[in-house]
Amino acid sequence: MSKLNVLLVCGSGLSSGFMAANIRKAAKKRGLEMDVRARSESEIESYIQEIDCIMVGPHLAYLAEEIKDYEKTCDVKVMLMRGDYYASLDGEKALDHLMDVLEK
Repeated sequence: MSKLNVLLVCGSGLSSGFMAANIRKAAKKRGLEMDVRARSESEIESYIQEIDCIMVGPHLAYLAEEIKDYEKTCDVKVMLMRGDYYASLDGEKALDHLMDVLEK
């Protein structure tokens, strides 16, 4: 698998930056090449051509369907992160969820 480019979409809080860092650490431990960036949903358009997956923060569930529309026009997967691992900033569980989504 080539390098994965992931956009973690959040409001603008610090927690998503920590989550992105924890996913990067988990990926590195597993020997996966991955770039994970945290950005606000208003910045998706700027990155859409270079990303493989958009991970949407659970607090933005109300935007998930709208963001999922990108799957129709771009080669990108969109997933809603679960609150259990997001609340604890568990990069391992987030990475597990990401890999499950990408394999489907």
